[in-house]
Amino acid sequence: MTALASARKSIPPLNREGVPFVAVFGIITLGLFWMSFSLGLIGLVLTAWCFAFFRDPKRVTPIRDGLVIAPADGVVQRIVNAPPPRELELGDAPRTRVAIFMNVFNCHVNRAPIAGRVERVAYKPGVFLNADLDKASEDNERNGVIIKTTTGATLGVVQIAGLVARRIVCWVKEGEQVGTGERFGMIRFGSRVDIYLPPGARVLVGEGQTTVAGETPIADLTFQPGLVRDTTFRVS
Repeated sequence: MTALASARKSIPPLNREGVPFVAVFGIITLGLFWMSFSLGLIGLVLTAWCFAFFRDPKRVTPIRDGLVIAPADGVVQRIVNAPPPRELELGDAPRTRVAIFMNVFNCHVNRAPIAGRVERVAYKPGVFLNADLDKASEDNERNGVIIKTTTGATLGVVQIAGLVARRIVCWVKEGEQVGTGERFGMIRFGSRVDIYLPPGARVLVGEGQTTVAGETPIADLTFQPGLVRDTTFRVS
């Protein structure tokens, strides 16, 4: 393998959502180089950052019945019991909520945490508070997706806009089937994803832990105290 081929293989592909942004950054960078070499270098760095933000790397997803996989790259910010947003229509009973915060350097492509049928897609306008704040789950602009598994369990995934993020993209529609680790949307420029787990789910991550979308197991829906089971994961 040549050095050029090796370099190309190591660079993740660009998600289609990022093409116009990278193109604009590139054009501006050319203009900056025409004005000044130093300004051009700054533009080049910003263009590289923009490309990195919209990167869409391949992920190897562990597959096992009842295993919930992280829908976002980032850090587990909080694990609490909280009622799901009303627009999800999951009832008022508190569920375990795992919040993953994404900074501007994370990959922002979101992936389905579990396989199933998309029961509901609900967008709600709101404000743009810092996604690191707990109240962002209630006040910020968001888009919720409900996935129902073959066993009847329902899981809510909520994309939350942040202080800088002003655009939530969701590619799935109600009635569609999604596979674990399948891309379903993204949020532009810093944000957060909340996962509302079904009752009885066992959380497999801790606050402060780094997650990789489509790869990191975050919960087990089939956990039963005292049951010894095979914990071997398959990968897709």
